[in-house]
Formats: sequence, C-alpha cells, structure tokens
Amino acid sequence: MPRYEFRCRACGDTFEVNRPMARAAEPASCPQGHDDTVKLLSTIAVTGRGGAGAPTPAPSGGGCCGGGCGC
Repeated sequence: MPRYEFRCRACGDTFEVNRPMARAAEPASCPQGHDDTVKLLSTIAVTGRGGAGAPTPAPSGGGCCGGGCGC
C-alpha cells in the first residue's frame, strides 16, 4: 500500500499515511488533531541490477572513442 507524506500547517509536524492509491487525494489530519495539512511531493530512487531499462556500461579502453574504432 502506498505511503503518503503530509505536513501540518498549524504545528509544522510531518507525518506519513498509508492508504490505497484510490484515496491519494483525500486530506489527512495530523497526529495532533489539526486538519490544515498539505500533501508533500515525495521522490524515490529505484536502483537495481540488470533488466530492461538498465544503463549500459560505457566502453573501456584507450583512444578517442573508447577503443572501439581501431584508430
């Protein structure tokens, strides 16, 4: 289940709420009971090994083009 981060405008507390994506736009009350909250935009980094979309390692070697042209 996705986790959404909110910040309370009244007390400044930052907190997380787990809820289905279908309810992502719903407001959330802070743990202190305030209703004036704003959903924060979170960024994630996904790293892994191999598979589609994985970066291809740069060619190694000497020369002007990594040793692939035979110059």
